[in-house]
Amino acid sequence: MKDVGSVIVIGGGVVGASCAHYLQQRGAHVTIVEKKTFGAACSHGNCGFVCPSHVLPLAEPGAIRSTMKAMLSPKSPFSIKPRLDVKLWMWLLNFARHCNEHDMLAGGHALQALLMSSMDEYERLVRESVVNCEWQKKGLLYVYKEQQRLDAYESTNQLLSETFHEPAIKYTGKQLEEHYPSLKPGQAGAWFYEHDAHLRPDKLMESWKAKLLNSGAIIKEDCEVQQIIQTDGQAVSLQTNQGELTADRFVVATGALTPFLEKFLGCKIPIQPGKGYSLTMPRPKVCPTVPMIFPERRVAVTPMESGYRLGSIMEFAGYDESIKPERLKLLREGADAFLKDPYCEPVEEEWFGWRPMTYDSLPIIDRSPSLQNLWIAAGHNMIGLSMSTGTGKLIAEMMSGDKPHIDPTPFRVTRF
Repeated sequence: MKDVGSVIVIGGGVVGASCAHYLQQRGAHVTIVEKKTFGAACSHGNCGFVCPSHVLPLAEPGAIRSTMKAMLSPKSPFSIKPRLDVKLWMWLLNFARHCNEHDMLAGGHALQALLMSSMDEYERLVRESVVNCEWQKKGLLYVYKEQQRLDAYESTNQLLSETFHEPAIKYTGKQLEEHYPSLKPGQAGAWFYEHDAHLRPDKLMESWKAKLLNSGAIIKEDCEVQQIIQTDGQAVSLQTNQGELTADRFVVATGALTPFLEKFLGCKIPIQPGKGYSLTMPRPKVCPTVPMIFPERRVAVTPMESGYRLGSIMEFAGYDESIKPERLKLLREGADAFLKDPYCEPVEEEWFGWRPMTYDSLPIIDRSPSLQNLWIAAGHNMIGLSMSTGTGKLIAEMMSGDKPHIDPTPFRVTRF
């Protein structure tokens, strides 16, 4: 293991925090540069799932057909804002190219390695009290209203069981009423992944910030990178609105904003912002005991120890910062179709975040092809929280010259 020296991590989200943590463990002097507030953006209001069950890429056979069909409904949880955006349409074209069984399986194996690594690391971090995040390992329940949709998932469960060793337990409607009284009667059934976990993201980021600071990290908020200054194939400093910052090595962990640094990185960063929404409120009186997803409505429910969250939706609207009431209404309506007590007042936060979507569903975890002392950790799609700790560990290994604990090849940036 070589001396990592000083490192600047650009991006104060969950992936950047994880990179900083594992680099600190290897003796690095870490500075985190965050454009806004540490732990904000997509790391703040997501559903908090740590889910090995989410092993299959979004780019799968039939995804284009089902997506286009969904878009015909005015109440679709998936939408694309029509506009002349060459990068968006190229992204969609490449997404369509990856919707085949070969790419799906290859991507699934790569994602599984990272997901399992992250689960192991989260459990260790919680066990050693490194983070305090309302960690609960209670599984994840996929609930279906229509029998046909429930039965259709059988083939997916068979694939996950046989190929990825991630089987689900099937519940009939009657069994659901017995085991999960928060659900309205009349559901067709559900599939339950018992190995998944969940946490409260904002609590995770608060505790991680404290841990990083106590370990000697410097966190610069409201610090926007304007230029990555480079000489002879090396990044030497950052020009920011707070002045010039120098380091021996750099990590770019800027999520959906990474394409704005593309001109400095010397490579393509085909990430599109997939806008998601959530509502956070107190726990209702009849609260679910486990996290739930309602695939027919694409709404997720997270019962946290200190609160309750409805989330999901996927909106390709560019870097739009508005919160649309009609999208929040879809969350309420989706939960209302399944739960006896779907939400309550007061709503403590209405939130949106830009998920960093790559067209093959795999993140970028790699050294820049043009800057030998700069690494990229971005593009974690909808499961950045689930893959963050494995990503941080992998980045630290690569930067320190250690043997990677998982194969980083599928995450190389030169694949684009």
